[in-house]
Amino acid sequence: MRVPNWPVFLSAMLAIALLPLVFRNGYALHVMILALIYAIFAQAWNLVTGFGGMKTFGHHAFFGMGAYGSALLSIHAGLSPWITIWIAALLTSVAGVLIALPVLRIRSVPHIAIITLAFAEIVRIIVSNLRGITRGELGLIGIPGFDPLNLPVIGLVRFTPAYKLGYFYLAWLVFFVVTAGILLARNSAHGMRVIAMRDGQDAAESLGVNIAAYKIALFFISAFIVGLIGAFYAHYIIVLTPSSVLGVDIMVLVIAMALVGGIGTVAGPIVGAVLLVVSVELMRDLGQYRMLVYGGLIVLSVLYFPNGLASLADRVRQWRRAPDPILQQQDNRS
Repeated sequence: MRVPNWPVFLSAMLAIALLPLVFRNGYALHVMILALIYAIFAQAWNLVTGFGGMKTFGHHAFFGMGAYGSALLSIHAGLSPWITIWIAALLTSVAGVLIALPVLRIRSVPHIAIITLAFAEIVRIIVSNLRGITRGELGLIGIPGFDPLNLPVIGLVRFTPAYKLGYFYLAWLVFFVVTAGILLARNSAHGMRVIAMRDGQDAAESLGVNIAAYKIALFFISAFIVGLIGAFYAHYIIVLTPSSVLGVDIMVLVIAMALVGGIGTVAGPIVGAVLLVVSVELMRDLGQYRMLVYGGLIVLSVLYFPNGLASLADRVRQWRRAPDPILQQQDNRS
C-alpha cells in the first residue's frame, strides 16, 4: 500500500492557495479558476476510468446536468446557488447510478464507451431542443452568482465577475476536499478492492469483492463531483449554452488531461489540467484547430510518457537510487 506524503500534499495546496498573491490580475485568476475546475473534473473522471477501469466517454453529460440543473433551479425557483449546487449534484449522481446499471452487464470497453457517449449526446440534444426553458444555443442568461458571505476574521467575501478572488478560493476548497478524499480512499481497503477490480475483475470477484456495488458507488461519487463542479461553473460563468458544457470537445479535453498527466494516478489529472488549460488559453486564436494539438499531445504522451508526465518524478527518483554502473564495475573488480 502506497502511503500518501501528506506534508508534500499540504505544502502543494498551500502554494496553490497563495498564488493570487503573485498573480493579482483578473485574467490570471480566471485561468487559475478554470484550471481548478478542470482538475476536479479530470480527477472525478479518473475515479471511474483510471481507478475503476471503466472507460467512459460521457462524463460531460454530468457536467452539463449539474450546470443547467443548478442554474434553472436558481432562476425559476428563486433558490440561492449555495443550495441549488447541492441539489443539482445529487440529481446528477442519481443519473450516474442510472447510467452505471447497463455498464454492470458489459465488460467490452468499446461498448461502454459508446453507451456513455450516446447518453451524453441524448442529454445535449434534449437541452438544445428545450428552447422554452434553456434557450438552446441562444444561451441561458440571468444566472445569479453566489451570494456574498460574511466570514469571521476574513470579513465580507463577494462573488462577482469583477471580484474573482471569492470564486478562486471556493474552487480551491472543493479541489482540496476532492483531492484529499481521493488520496484517503485510494489507500483504504475499499481503494485496494477497486484497483483489484480494475486489474482483474474475475479474480477480484472470486475473492469476494462486490463488483456491482463498487461500480455503482464509483459512478455515484464521480457524477456527484462532476455535477457539483458543473454547478459551480454555471454560477461563475453566468451564461450557458449546450455546446459550452455538453460539447464532446470538453470530454476530449478531460481525457487528454488525464492521459497527458497520468491516468490512474492522483497527481496526473492535476498536472494535465494545469498544462492543457494554460495551453488552451495560449492557443485560443486557433479555434477548433486546438483539437489537433490535443491529439498531438496525446500521441506524444502515449509514445514517450505512457504513464503520464506525473511519472517523471518517479523516474527521477529511481534514476537517483540506481547504482552508478562504473562504480559498480569497479566494486566487482575489487
